[in-house]
Amino acid sequence: MTVNSDLRDITARVIVCRRCPRLVAYREEVARVKRRAYLGEEYWGRPVPGFGDPRARLLVLGLAPAAHGGNRTGRIFTGDRSGDWLFRALWRAGLANQPLSRDAGDGLKLRGAYVTATVRCAPPGNHPLPAEIGNCRSYLREEYDVLRPRAILTLGGLAFQAALSIVAERGAPLPRPRPRFAHCARVEIPGGFPAIIGSYHPSQQNTQTGKLTEAMLDAAVALARDAAGL
Repeated sequence: MTVNSDLRDITARVIVCRRCPRLVAYREEVARVKRRAYLGEEYWGRPVPGFGDPRARLLVLGLAPAAHGGNRTGRIFTGDRSGDWLFRALWRAGLANQPLSRDAGDGLKLRGAYVTATVRCAPPGNHPLPAEIGNCRSYLREEYDVLRPRAILTLGGLAFQAALSIVAERGAPLPRPRPRFAHCARVEIPGGFPAIIGSYHPSQQNTQTGKLTEAMLDAAVALARDAAGL
């Protein structure tokens, strides 16, 4: 099988997943009730697969789809403010062909990067449970095995820990003590494993308070891009 067909196979299994009853109920309720601004739209309301360049050297790992973002549009980080920040930063770094991410048919293409999530369904309050993170782990593991990225940019502490766990499962000799998340933290692992870069998540909680600025996000993206050799 080719990388493209392997990724299509993962996507086909992700979008029909019903492993987590709480997340299934929530994502489908949001799709039925809808937000007033999107009453005329048909929500995706299913798990959201990864998206990007099948030859990606850089894996960008977020937490989960937004209830009225990816859960509405069907594409990760698309249709919400977090995605606006992320894809603008990838565009400025030369990793995307445009800075906008409005819907799944807007023509956005990534160059050398693939974006995915630790959990594939929108969780209530943006807080997945540990068991739900565990239920999604196999999809992330499969994407990692197919792409074999040279760097992983993690958006937030949970994504950072998920990336460490994935490489550890593949035999990576992690530093002791286990690395701690910080913005622009960089974990180098010998043996051909990807560098892991930390970034604050571009959520409104971080961007509206100034905890994360565009310059800070650009710096983290640049670190990850350089670590991936892009």
